[in-house]
Amino acid sequence: MRYEASEVVTVNGVALHYAVIGEGRPVVLVHGNGEDHSLFDTEIGQLARAGYKVYAPDSRGHGANERLSEYHYDDMAEDMYQFIQALGLSKPAFYGHSDGGIIGLLLEIHHPGTLGVMAISGTNLSPEGIEASFVEEFTELNRTNPNPLITLMLEEPHIDPESLKAITIPVLVTVGENDLILRSETGTIMENLPNARLVVVEGADHGSYIDGSEIMGNLLLDFFAKA
Repeated sequence: MRYEASEVVTVNGVALHYAVIGEGRPVVLVHGNGEDHSLFDTEIGQLARAGYKVYAPDSRGHGANERLSEYHYDDMAEDMYQFIQALGLSKPAFYGHSDGGIIGLLLEIHHPGTLGVMAISGTNLSPEGIEASFVEEFTELNRTNPNPLITLMLEEPHIDPESLKAITIPVLVTVGENDLILRSETGTIMENLPNARLVVVEGADHGSYIDGSEIMGNLLLDFFAKA
């Protein structure tokens, strides 16, 4: 089932379209680079049926939102902070995939205590945390056909691992066994988050256990219930 982003809120100078489904404990889902909220159609259904009120925004420049000429993760994290404030959400659960995970980390670094619990998937602290072959491929693509979203991914983020130590809420970190995120990068994240749990999804790549799969939704339900 597809959940339409039929609501709009203006935050941090941009209009964000978002879907809202269900009733109960609030949870915010943030997708990755070049995607939109429909990535989480399966998870939205799982969470809503389990008694959560799911907020699934399209990030700035994505989905139904106006395209921009440049992007920065700090701006996107501020978008999500203001989104949470504008909707009056008190310590919501948060799940971010890929860029969404970066956004979640930066949100909690810049605005500690905003979230109640967080899960992140396939997340890197810097471009050096991504497989070199992937970076090389997209560097070449961006050279011949420049795309500001690819530029974002190639040039950012630059999160100091030490800054993760200030994130004291429970965090679920997931990564595919065959993810494009280096295992050493995931290790660095785990070493610096004081209250984190790691799940490596066997046989999965960067998004195969998220897009159209119930695996990630089941992990979220289990983690949120215990956190």
